[in-house]
Parts: sequence; C-alpha cells; structure tokens
Amino acid sequence: MQHEFNGDDITITYDDAMCTHAANCIRSLPPVFDADRSPWIEPNAAPIEDVVAVVNACPSGALRCELKRT
Repeated sequence: MQHEFNGDDITITYDDAMCTHAANCIRSLPPVFDADRSPWIEPNAAPIEDVVAVVNACPSGALRCELKRT
C-alpha cells in the first residue's frame, strides 16, 4: 500500500509493499523518518535537500518524492 506525506515544498510517498526495512532513512535523517512517531514521516523536519538525498538513497525504492511547484 502506498502512503503519502505532504510537506510545504515536497511530497514523500512510501510503498510498504516494496520496503525491505533496511532503515537507511531512519538512521540517516531521524527528524524526518521516525518509526516511533505517527505519522512516521514528517517532510518539513529537515532541509529539503537532505530529504531528497535520503529518499533517493532508499535501496528498495519504497520512498519517492516530488517537489511542489510554487
């Protein structure tokens, strides 16, 4: 199932069926990715460049992002 997390300038999507639970996102950027919080993804909690870098490094491709146009 795909989940969407909307921030001010970015939308992060997460597909739990694709996730291999490598936890790179949680280790790399805990202010944004925190499995103990609900919702567990908070797109506005770090600079957008950092968020994009972590999402793009997701080994399974379960995380994706789209920048919002203003």
